[in-house]
Amino acid sequence: MNTVTTHSPQSARPGHGLTVADAMEPCDYQIANDSTVDQANDIFHSAHVEYLLVRDHDGRCEGLVTRTGLHPFLTRSWSTERTAISATSHQRGPFAWPTMALALAAIAMRIKHLVVWPVVDEDGYILGVLTADRATGLLAAASTP
Repeated sequence: MNTVTTHSPQSARPGHGLTVADAMEPCDYQIANDSTVDQANDIFHSAHVEYLLVRDHDGRCEGLVTRTGLHPFLTRSWSTERTAISATSHQRGPFAWPTMALALAAIAMRIKHLVVWPVVDEDGYILGVLTADRATGLLAAASTP
């Protein structure tokens, strides 16, 4: 006698139904892409944050810059006053979108080694950020009975 075991889609895909919108957080700190490394460093120190979202001249998300990513520029003090954020190597798109499945976003973040991922609307405007810790925590909570 053959026995067929079926699994519900919910149990086959942990976190099924959760989207990036369920896990995203607001991001209060942003900087224009034509701002200098020195200006970004001032924000890092005064706001005690580890990353800033970067906007282009239209206000759309260009990427994310980290304190660590700017370190090579900060060791050469003469370059911080003249180097624009857009000239640095920083995390750029593609970005997460709010309707994206959270499990898929978590996989993409793991593959890309991202701790923070900007979330944008269909026009590229910043909605918030998704952190790896928040995504992992929500998916773990959703998979426990």
